[in-house]
Amino acid sequence: MELLTLVIILALALAAGLLIQWLPQRHQPMPTYSQRAPFLGGGTPDTHAWNRYHIRYYPMTLLLIAFEMEMMFMSRGRWSSSRRA
Repeated sequence: MELLTLVIILALALAAGLLIQWLPQRHQPMPTYSQRAPFLGGGTPDTHAWNRYHIRYYPMTLLLIAFEMEMMFMSRGRWSSSRRA
């Protein structure tokens, strides 16, 4: 009996939550394509996405990642929480 009461309460709570989510959405007008389009609002982009990042940044990025990984592995003992005897 207690399990049945719990299931009924959970079902009513789920139904109420779905109803609360659904009611405000049915009165809103459907957005136009320019409002639904990603990021630019329907406009055509001036350049391709790859043209924004020049090739000269890639070697510096790889160098930064290499030194960051080196420092992470060099200072591993200092950052760990367990102490070795």
